[in-house]
Amino acid sequence: MAFINNLLGIRAVVHLLLSCLMPVSVAHSTVPGCQFNRGNTSGFSRSGDILIAGNFWVHFSVVQKEINFQEEPEPARCQTFGLLNYQMVQAMLFAIEEINNNPNILPNITLGFQIYDTCAMLQRSLKGTLWILSGHEDPIPNFQCRRSSPPAVIIGDSGSTNSISFARILGLYRYPQVSPLSSSPLLSDRNQFPSFFRTIPSDDFQSRGLAQLVTHFGWTWVGIVAAEDSYGQLGSQIVQQAITKNGACVAFSESILLSRVDKNAFHIAQVIKNSAATAIVIFSSIAFLIPLFDELVRQNVTGKTWIASEAWSTDFLFPFEKYSEILASTIGFAIYSGEMVGFQEYFMRIHPSKIPEDIFVRRFWEETFGCQWSDDNTFVMKDNTTKKCTGDEKLESLPISGTMNFRITYNIYKAVYATALALQDLTMCIKGEGPFIEGTCANISEFHPWQHHRNRRRVVQKCTVNGARLAEEFFKPTSNLLYSQLLYYIKKLRLRSEDTEAFFDEHGNPPALYDIVNWQQDPKGNIMHMKVGTYDSSAPNTFAINTSAVQWTTTNRQIPISVCSPSCPKGFRKAIRPGKSVCCFQCFPCRLGEISNITDSIECFKCPWDQWSNDDRDQCIPKNTDFLSYEEIFGAILAASSIFSSVIPIIIIALFFHYRNTPIVKANNTSLSYLLLMSLTLCFLCPLTFIGCPTEMKCLLRQAAFGTTFALCVSCILAKTVIVVIAFKATKPNSNLRRWVGPQLSCTIIIAGTLIQVVLCALWLVLAPPFSEYNIHIHPGLIIVECNEGSLIAFWCMLGYLGFLATISFIVAFLARKLPDSFNEARFITFSMLAFLSVWLSFIPAYLSTRGKYMVAMEIFAILSSSSSLFSCLFFPKCYIILFRSEINTKEYLMGRDTGQSKKVIRV
Repeated sequence: MAFINNLLGIRAVVHLLLSCLMPVSVAHSTVPGCQFNRGNTSGFSRSGDILIAGNFWVHFSVVQKEINFQEEPEPARCQTFGLLNYQMVQAMLFAIEEINNNPNILPNITLGFQIYDTCAMLQRSLKGTLWILSGHEDPIPNFQCRRSSPPAVIIGDSGSTNSISFARILGLYRYPQVSPLSSSPLLSDRNQFPSFFRTIPSDDFQSRGLAQLVTHFGWTWVGIVAAEDSYGQLGSQIVQQAITKNGACVAFSESILLSRVDKNAFHIAQVIKNSAATAIVIFSSIAFLIPLFDELVRQNVTGKTWIASEAWSTDFLFPFEKYSEILASTIGFAIYSGEMVGFQEYFMRIHPSKIPEDIFVRRFWEETFGCQWSDDNTFVMKDNTTKKCTGDEKLESLPISGTMNFRITYNIYKAVYATALALQDLTMCIKGEGPFIEGTCANISEFHPWQHHRNRRRVVQKCTVNGARLAEEFFKPTSNLLYSQLLYYIKKLRLRSEDTEAFFDEHGNPPALYDIVNWQQDPKGNIMHMKVGTYDSSAPNTFAINTSAVQWTTTNRQIPISVCSPSCPKGFRKAIRPGKSVCCFQCFPCRLGEISNITDSIECFKCPWDQWSNDDRDQCIPKNTDFLSYEEIFGAILAASSIFSSVIPIIIIALFFHYRNTPIVKANNTSLSYLLLMSLTLCFLCPLTFIGCPTEMKCLLRQAAFGTTFALCVSCILAKTVIVVIAFKATKPNSNLRRWVGPQLSCTIIIAGTLIQVVLCALWLVLAPPFSEYNIHIHPGLIIVECNEGSLIAFWCMLGYLGFLATISFIVAFLARKLPDSFNEARFITFSMLAFLSVWLSFIPAYLSTRGKYMVAMEIFAILSSSSSLFSCLFFPKCYIILFRSEINTKEYLMGRDTGQSKKVIRV
């Protein structure tokens, strides 16, 4: 494009210099009496005070003979007549007629027109533009062969590629151009196209809107097909970028090759057929799509959802019945449908006799009624059955209203009105307050294509020796030194209707306003373009669509699926397949403690420390707290065992009290036995402090209570054992142990043994007290409420001291086990201490190998087991004698009369 621009600029400079040397050919001037052969130009005109020109695709396919380079090539012949395209011509005529009949717009001024058929060819588009500017068919820049001023504005072209080409020429002279259908984003560049305006939004908006449409329906694997022109290529690029930005992927991107007769249809159809993508965005005009759709029908490619750009989303150029299997449920963007009151009635009144200058009306009549004019030598009768056009046919009798497209025609309608209102603003200029040099105003009867704007430097307009300097100043398109008189007013224009407001921004673009349409079939099989949403760049909610109003052709009438990989449900995460697109992935479940609460989550998120993932891994739920409670069976059994066991020593106390006068009770040092039984009761009750929720107070006291009560218990047993040994040793003559026999010794042992443990526990509670804590490391899904012992050294010192007391008691009792006595209690103390030590030695490895509530249960079991062993070994034999062997509960038996030996009864 830059090369073409430079070439045209150089050519224009040469013509300008020639015009300086030959004043008879001055650019933009009217040359009376110049005679140029106009040739066979495909257009027509109507005179007026001010002309408005239009370039349209009345035909959209061309037949051209092969060039043999031996003779002058014949002009290309326009072939296919487009009813919709002809509506664009009539929309311009309707708007001009409406303005001419409106006394409030341009009073006393009549608008005329010049219309040219470009046949969708770039060459014809340029040729038509130069014909409009110069009045001559041959491309001769800077020459004008007409007796009147050139048209004020050129409306067109219908395609972006054609508009880009001649917008560069018009931009050199700041000649206003308003296009109703050229939507390429390139045309927004004010440096390249300073005088270009349009009444259709830029494809920049449409492309982003189509990407939003794709995202809205959850299509992540999308194909793109675009025409090989500026409209298709730029639009598809922006769509692809926006789709990728929104997290979706492009499965393929194919171009319709305009240089090939078949438009590369076979290859594109194969790609579409073999792709897993079912949603396909098409950026092209309908003229280039027909070969592709024909090929899709031939290959029976179905099950695809087409996302249409505005260029073909509401087109009626092809028979829908032929393509119904592949195009039903098409959805896309369409040009906003404005209201043109009276246009349909105007169109129905078209007749060849009413518009004699219209060179297209006879062809329209033939296409509409399927007839042929008998006096027309252009067309050859196909057969004798072809009916002749009489002119008596009635448009009202045909369902033409169903093919009326007010979307495109409304853009042309707005373009004509924009021109007329800008001209009216020009006429309302007050002399001395005008926007041009020295406050001047433009003359509506003879205004120039350009004029200096106020406070701008004047351009040199006389020929000098330094011709290069003159050319640089006159043709520099970015200088802003030249302002078209009409261009100035078009830039300031604002059009208001009941529901919209149209204006041109600094890039010549109107606000982006689209309808979202869905192709739906009525009961008769006819296609309807149903509006299901809107896209309005000026609205707070830019994109709005009624999903329930969209009609799909899927079996279950649900939204079609177009993905490379099925969506990962909640509770799973995506993992990209190596070497594949980001939209082709695998789904892996979240790990324990992690969740994903959205579909297609890239990663899983960890739950807070006090929560855990549910079974579906899609939400975090509060963790269950776990501790040895009274409610669970295990805790209830231990608590019941503890309470039941604590009652037995009390019963024994009552039994001893009842039989306090019997020899066996008297022989057991009643007060020491009562104290031992009371300490055993406390030992049995200690497990209750371990069961239940570990509160701060429980954690603080339970180990201290356990250590103190067991120290008291073992100290009592140690006192019993020492008293037994000393009592037997004191019976020997001259024994020094006699003074130790008495209650003072036992009290001293009990107090000393217990006091040491109390001091240890007190230091523990002061220096490193136990506390309650939440343990989340043992079982990941549970919060273990437990007591932290504060200092393990203190705990094992407390437990070790109990072992030390028990070991001393065991040793002393073991040494006294063979003392002569019918009821030798030292033997039972030996067994009890042996059982006690065995329990606690077994407890250590078991305690260290368990966690949580099972560690607590293990300590409770050790407490109950050791307490039961002490109780059983020391008191069950005595109770048995008291209750079941009363005959031996005598002093004689205890004295050993049956053996012939006199045994001393010792109160232990």
